[in-house]
Amino acid sequence: MERGEMLALCLLCWSCSVCVVTAIQRADMFPYGTLSGDLILAEGDDETSRVLPLPKTLYFYSSPFTQLYVATNGIISAQDLPMEKQYVDDGFPTDFPVVAPFLADIDTSGGRGQIYYRVTETPSVLNRVAQEVHRGFPDAKFTPTYAVVATWENVAAYEEETRTTAPSSKLNTFQAVIGYDETDSYVLFLYPEGGLNFFGTRPKESYNVEIELPARVGFSRGEVTYLIFSRTEGPHYSVTSNEQSVKNLYQVGNTGIPGIWLFHTGNHYSFDNIVPASIGGLLATSPPGGHGLPLDTTTPDFEEYPDNTFDLNNKEEEEEEDDYPLTDGDPEFQTAPAGGDHSKSLQPASPDAASSPSERSDPGPQVLHRSKDVPLNSEPRYGSEPEERQYAPPNPPEAVAEQGAQQIQEQQPQDVYPHHSKEPRLSPGGHVVSVDEEDVDFDTGVIRYTTENKETCASFQQQCSQHAFCSDYATGFCCHCRPGFYGNGRHCLPDGAPQRVSGKVSGTVTVGSTPVQLNNIDLHAYIVVGDGRAYTAISEVPEPVGWALMPVAPIGELFGWLFALELPNSQAGFKNAGAEFTRHAEVIFYPGNQRLSIIQTGRGLDDHNHLTVDTVLSGSVPFLPPGAEVTMDPFKDTYQYYPSVATSTSVREFLVVSAERGSESFSFQLKQNITYRDCQHDNRPAALETLQIAMERVFVMYVKEERILRYAITNKIGPVGVEPTEPELVNPCYAGNHDCDTTAQCVPLEGQAFQCQCATGYRGDGRNCYDIDECAEGLSSCGAHAQCVNLPGSHRCQCQSGFEFGYDGRTCVDMDECSSSPCHSNARCINGLGSFQCQCQPGFYGDGFHCSQQEGQTARPMSLCELHRDSLQSGVEVKGLPILGAFIPQCDSDGRYRPLQCHGSTGHCWCVDSQGQERPGTRTPPGTAPKDCDRADDLLRPKTLCEQQRDSVQTISPEGYPLFGAFAPQCDANGQYTPQQCHSSTGHCWCVDSNGEEIYGTRTAAGETPRDCGKPDEPERLKTQCEHHRDSVQTTSPEGYPIVGAYVPQCDANGQYRSLQCHGSTGHCWCVDSQGQERAGTRTPPGTAPKDCDRPDEPERSKTHCEQHRDSVQNVRYPIDGEYVPQCDAHGEYTPLQCHGSTGYCWCVDSRGEERAGSRTPPGAPPTDCDKPERLKTPCEQQRDSVQTISPEGYPLLGAFAPQCDANGQYTPQQCHSSTGHCWCVDSNGEEIYGSRTAAGETPRDCGKPDEPERLKTQCEHHRDSVQTTSPEGYPIVGAYVPQCDANGQYRSLQCHGSTGHCWCVDSQGQERAGTRTPPGTARKDCDRPDEPEHPKTQCEHHRDSVQSTSPEGYPIVGAYVPQCDANGQYTPQQCHGSSGHCWCVDSQGQERGGTRTPPGTARKDCDKPDEPERPKTYCEQHRDSAQSTSPEGYPITGAYVPQCDANGQYTPQQCHASTGHCWCVDSNGQERAGTRTPPGAPPRDCDKPDEPERPKTHCEYHRDRGQSTSPEGYPIVGAYVPQCDANGQYLPRQCHGSTGHCWCVDSQGQERAGTRTPPGAPSVDCDRPVPVAPTQRPESVCERWRASLIEHYGGKPDPQQYVPQCEPDGQFSPVQCYGETTYCWCVDQDGREVPGTRSHDVVKPACLPSVAPPIVRPLPRPSVTPPPNTDITLLYAQGQKIGVLPLNGTRLDASRSKTLLTLHGSIVVGIAYDCKENQVYWTDLSARTINRASMAPGAEPKILINTNLVSPEGLAVDVDRRLMFWVDSNPDVIERSNLDGSERQTLFDTDLVNPRAIIVVSSTGTLYWTDWNREAPKIESSSVDGQNRRVVVSDGVGLPNALTYDSSSGQICWADAGTKRLECISPDGSGRRVIHSSLNYPFSMVYYRNHFYYTDWRRDGVIAVSKDSSQFTDEYLPDQRSHLYGIAIATTHCLSGSH
Repeated sequence: MERGEMLALCLLCWSCSVCVVTAIQRADMFPYGTLSGDLILAEGDDETSRVLPLPKTLYFYSSPFTQLYVATNGIISAQDLPMEKQYVDDGFPTDFPVVAPFLADIDTSGGRGQIYYRVTETPSVLNRVAQEVHRGFPDAKFTPTYAVVATWENVAAYEEETRTTAPSSKLNTFQAVIGYDETDSYVLFLYPEGGLNFFGTRPKESYNVEIELPARVGFSRGEVTYLIFSRTEGPHYSVTSNEQSVKNLYQVGNTGIPGIWLFHTGNHYSFDNIVPASIGGLLATSPPGGHGLPLDTTTPDFEEYPDNTFDLNNKEEEEEEDDYPLTDGDPEFQTAPAGGDHSKSLQPASPDAASSPSERSDPGPQVLHRSKDVPLNSEPRYGSEPEERQYAPPNPPEAVAEQGAQQIQEQQPQDVYPHHSKEPRLSPGGHVVSVDEEDVDFDTGVIRYTTENKETCASFQQQCSQHAFCSDYATGFCCHCRPGFYGNGRHCLPDGAPQRVSGKVSGTVTVGSTPVQLNNIDLHAYIVVGDGRAYTAISEVPEPVGWALMPVAPIGELFGWLFALELPNSQAGFKNAGAEFTRHAEVIFYPGNQRLSIIQTGRGLDDHNHLTVDTVLSGSVPFLPPGAEVTMDPFKDTYQYYPSVATSTSVREFLVVSAERGSESFSFQLKQNITYRDCQHDNRPAALETLQIAMERVFVMYVKEERILRYAITNKIGPVGVEPTEPELVNPCYAGNHDCDTTAQCVPLEGQAFQCQCATGYRGDGRNCYDIDECAEGLSSCGAHAQCVNLPGSHRCQCQSGFEFGYDGRTCVDMDECSSSPCHSNARCINGLGSFQCQCQPGFYGDGFHCSQQEGQTARPMSLCELHRDSLQSGVEVKGLPILGAFIPQCDSDGRYRPLQCHGSTGHCWCVDSQGQERPGTRTPPGTAPKDCDRADDLLRPKTLCEQQRDSVQTISPEGYPLFGAFAPQCDANGQYTPQQCHSSTGHCWCVDSNGEEIYGTRTAAGETPRDCGKPDEPERLKTQCEHHRDSVQTTSPEGYPIVGAYVPQCDANGQYRSLQCHGSTGHCWCVDSQGQERAGTRTPPGTAPKDCDRPDEPERSKTHCEQHRDSVQNVRYPIDGEYVPQCDAHGEYTPLQCHGSTGYCWCVDSRGEERAGSRTPPGAPPTDCDKPERLKTPCEQQRDSVQTISPEGYPLLGAFAPQCDANGQYTPQQCHSSTGHCWCVDSNGEEIYGSRTAAGETPRDCGKPDEPERLKTQCEHHRDSVQTTSPEGYPIVGAYVPQCDANGQYRSLQCHGSTGHCWCVDSQGQERAGTRTPPGTARKDCDRPDEPEHPKTQCEHHRDSVQSTSPEGYPIVGAYVPQCDANGQYTPQQCHGSSGHCWCVDSQGQERGGTRTPPGTARKDCDKPDEPERPKTYCEQHRDSAQSTSPEGYPITGAYVPQCDANGQYTPQQCHASTGHCWCVDSNGQERAGTRTPPGAPPRDCDKPDEPERPKTHCEYHRDRGQSTSPEGYPIVGAYVPQCDANGQYLPRQCHGSTGHCWCVDSQGQERAGTRTPPGAPSVDCDRPVPVAPTQRPESVCERWRASLIEHYGGKPDPQQYVPQCEPDGQFSPVQCYGETTYCWCVDQDGREVPGTRSHDVVKPACLPSVAPPIVRPLPRPSVTPPPNTDITLLYAQGQKIGVLPLNGTRLDASRSKTLLTLHGSIVVGIAYDCKENQVYWTDLSARTINRASMAPGAEPKILINTNLVSPEGLAVDVDRRLMFWVDSNPDVIERSNLDGSERQTLFDTDLVNPRAIIVVSSTGTLYWTDWNREAPKIESSSVDGQNRRVVVSDGVGLPNALTYDSSSGQICWADAGTKRLECISPDGSGRRVIHSSLNYPFSMVYYRNHFYYTDWRRDGVIAVSKDSSQFTDEYLPDQRSHLYGIAIATTHCLSGSH
């Protein structure tokens, strides 16, 4: 035997005889976690932290470093790390500097562990490091200044994801601490007991080889430089060499404490290699309570020791293979350890608290690592600890005996309401892929329960949902959802409400041979619980794996199982699993044998009650060709249920159809198990149970353009084998074809009957339900210091800042910030309600966070008790005396709290600890003997719920005054609620249960005999309205202070309103009826006898204005201190004198309660005699009070003049303007006395001096006084010109504008003298100099001068005609246009003489030659003369076309446009002859040549002729674009805008070719050459087109509350959409469709995540037609971007053969019609603003028929006989028609339409029908197809008539109304109206066929069938892709009779 082994054996024997040495516990590690200020390393396999800068230089070996990095793989480095493959599988040394507490291939992905790190200078940490170093290196002179703490908690080894075994549950926890000063560094490694459960990892490159590399522990300097450019290995040091040495890490140590290792690692001056500590050796022990003295033995080198050396009772080796326990440690299954304190076994460990170590099962001696001598404060903490923190130790040892065994499970921290977004991982051991019954031991008899370890609701009810109640059973407690909710009690959801799921998908999926990484992509699911439809969408799925994952519908099946439609005697999975579970599934594909692992973890419910589920995929799947379609038939799966687990195994087949491979069949096998928490304490039967899931419809799809993978599955759950024989006999609730709202629950009744009930949290009739805002309606359960947040169907409470949820998880209590020691060590922390403050101790100064000592201070600082005492005494003195009721702590001579404290006012006494905190259970009431506080405590128990609630009540204000009126519960000696509770202020008493909840019906008022609370309860009745009212009144403010003045209704013993109610604060009393409503005329003021409320009322009169005013003030939930309450007399009228109870002011009022002016008196003054007649306001007072001196925002307004009135309301003789300083005298009417005004700085006139005889106002004074300087609202008007008058009232000859600075001369009438105006800054004219004689302007000169030849901006205007005048100002006989060159003769009035106009270049007329007898103007001359070439303002109009007439006044055969240069031929009426127009520069046509036979107009000619270039008034429209057509009527390739000069190329349809537009003056693009489109060019998106359409609809200026779509820069819909500038917002998907349940009125917008990133711009596939299956009758329906086909089998909907006819990316298809003669489908596209058609032949492509002048095309109809189509455009509100090819378009109606929607045509009668859902006057109208005989068919009893169809069998018109919810029919003459169905959901479009109506429904998002004969729903079709359906039409192989 070698020497080391002998030593080990000897030491082992010695250890057995002396003691058993144990390693440190987790609580003995250095504090860590976010509460300690740690940062958290990102999850992953190879992560490195961000750089961690060091405050001072760290010396490692002898090299200086200023930064560190922490890595996943158990190391700390001084430089950024390379890829892990370069070092993780290699031994020491490394190429870079490393501190390695456990170097191995560690992986924290999927939430398996956390890594924390920080740099700290906290004294407690530094002190402990110093102690460890001084213990290990006694001679070291070391005082650390900084420490680096890195902790790896519950981290796992990397495992190959393709392995079939479940993830290992072996997790490691260890810590490294680096302490250093200016010269040295030391490192501590800490390994707690149970912290190492794996000791090495497998190399990634050779994973299939069964080798494992032990972890490396030690240090490496890394490469060092020598000879300048060369590098070599640096020094290194290894602590471990093989697996056994790694196992020894927590069993031995070199500090005297097993698990703690210390090393000297660097020095500034010289350092060769690492030096380990040399104290204590392997088995050094220390006495309990501290380290004790070190032993003499040292062992510098460590040998190997077997596992059982130190734990003689450990049987972990034998249990090591049991890695996968079926269930997790659950408090509902928790058993007690064998021995030890049972109560403590329930307390979870916390890494941030220095709590005691966990109790052990073995009773042997324990060596505990403690540091009680650390003098400094603990580590500061920041924020809150993540709730998912939990310890996952190795599998606990189990001792199984034949006669009764006990199983020990470690307690896991549990959820505490409210749930947070991150939830703990569940079932870390439940990783089985499949479970066979014979492999699972379900014998629960191995768990023994005793009364000592029983968990009760009193301690654990916070684990229940807020919508659940807790029940105690013999062996423990269980949570049960309250009525109206469902779930497992821990998580409860509202019955019937739809559910949303969100989460992430990650992992690696190999497609064929290509691995594809999924990096946390989004998963969203939506489940309609009422019918079991589950929709799942995974976004951003890469293309190869997107196609391949289509068959993997089991990803979405989980949500189907959770929320399936429940058949009788069954329940969906959520009622078992709740929101926390783990699902393991394995899919094996055949024939390729590929395997895919699916792990889905439920993380709980988030703040919005949405389920959070994360999915990890790993493995391989078969390759599927791009574009393939996958079809899966309906199937059934049987689930077997065991305690806490459900399992299933099934085989599925699926069909793959692709262009490359045709049709192929595949299959896969699915094995799965779902583990969850289950509560067995309620003695439910544990027998094996099976349920069957029927997945009736499975739809899978991958959308390549959007990279979305979709699954849609309809699920029902029921007993195995129970199926109805006749589908028609199934109740609609179970069949899922009911019409209840998606937020309603379907309740089956007898036979086919059912009832719709809105889900909990919603209200309505069941078919239309709306969310209840519990917060707004005061129905929330939130208490003090909490705020309510409304959720769909529910609400949540969140604590205000500075508060946190208390022990019960519901009550908000003050957060004691001082517990984390945020203040400086020389400061004290004062915790306040919702906040804290730091104050430096006496002798120190600073802000409390940093305190410095004052010089010369030697006195003892004040203690905490003294500071507490003095702060209260200084804050509660009035006139030097303390106020009664304030508690003042008592301190001893040393300043410490006396152990016994007593309240001087109440007489209560209690014991306190050294911090002054009350010790629970020590409080005694007055008159009883106080506790002996020097006696040692019994085992300290935590505060009970009663004590916490009692201690949280504020009985003292922040200033130290006692607060009256706050209710503090009474607790017994054990801290439990006393059965009877009383309110000390009101005198009310009542009984409570064990949770302190009031037992209804037990409350008694003051003076009544209290109930006997010990008497057993009668069956509990529900709260009455009075009790709800009473309990909802807030009597305590959010800060915990009592609210004075709150009215609390009084209820009798039965909970009914007492007939007499009194207000406790005001003293008013009144009678109420049974509903608590005040009976009018019964209110009496305080001090008067109240009414006899039992006496019957006289005939009740309605409340008066005064009584309504008074009651509206008093009946508020939160009374407002100081609110004025009007006083009413016995008749309800206002008393003449009103007084304000708080301020003391009194005033008189009129009969309406309006204050009478001048009657208000201040407090203490005698009130006005209100019976004295009131005088009216004088004119002065009225004028003064009407002037606005304050803006609406509250700012003073400068410049407003307010007159001054004397005490009698008369104008004071002298008035002054406070802004300008002007003063003047006024008469008794306030009119200014002229000549009395003085400017600022001048001496005012003596207005008391008698006036000279008053003269009349002059014209100037009238003018001046008439100018408005104040607006009607009383605001001063800036910029008004006020004329200046001299002392005699005459106009001053020089006038100036005060605002603009212009000056000019005026005559005696104030008229400006021409040519005298001067701008500001120039010399003014001498106005006293006489003008030269001036002759008046002639008519010609007026005309000439009136023409605008310069624009307002000063630019010359080209083309203006300016008449020519001779020297005498007369018109010259011949006038010419300077721009156009035309000349003509005029008469003396300037009027053109007919027949004298000559064009440019021709001989002009002799205007001196007398006229021939004048003939009347011809049509051409009238047209020419009516053409407006000058605007009404005198500006020339550019671009106006003026026709040319010959000498006889007839149109010249050829006409030309002077501006554009186009020429064309006209007929005798001036109408253009088609095909004759030529562009500028081209040779004009010979207009004398006879026309060829006229061809029909082309699309270009229609477009051109429709272009309006002249307004109805005859003015040319500037800027109107008129397209140019060639000789054949086709669009010219190059188009130009005549006004703007822009030019561009177009295609054959006249559509602009992108990238070809050029500005004016730039060279044009060659339109015959192809133009490459810039890469950044993209077409206008749906969002942008819709946005432009609505803005156009709103007239270009939408109101702030109107909806305008918000688009992203790339054109996609923004995730959040809002109504204008309001806070009414919702989320949308990528198509702009609203995401249900996201509407919010909050100021904070909903958090909407884009479900899909914008797709990369790529050409979309060309849409082509896939014809429907061979069938006679097919329904065509529009659904957003596609047209679908739904065949009919007779009159039944054949969903199995439904498919997509045509996919139209970027479109919104609304109206749809079918031409049975040519087998073509027509539709309107709201997005593209087009009307289109396509043949229903295979491969046919869409054709655009109309694409101009459409805004919002909706309804569409085809007349198959007349070959016409009709449509409505709901934006311009018009009805139009055209031929089926789009030609001969014309408007039928454009008046008296508001919101036209549906339109049909009855070909057999030639009649048109349409609906108009004008909300003010909805109607259905008709006319002939040519627009004649328009009339209203029906207008009464319609609401929103969306859908319209024709019943050919009866000849009636039928419509479906989304407002009235009715389907009705009526004859065309208005007779025979009848209701077919009275409770539709939300119909949009409808057709009729064979006594059935088929309509699209927006509530169900499907097609619904209704029988005309039975008036019942007969069928429905719900497409797999859930979105709104629009139009619907019938396609037939032959035309039906009566087709329309």
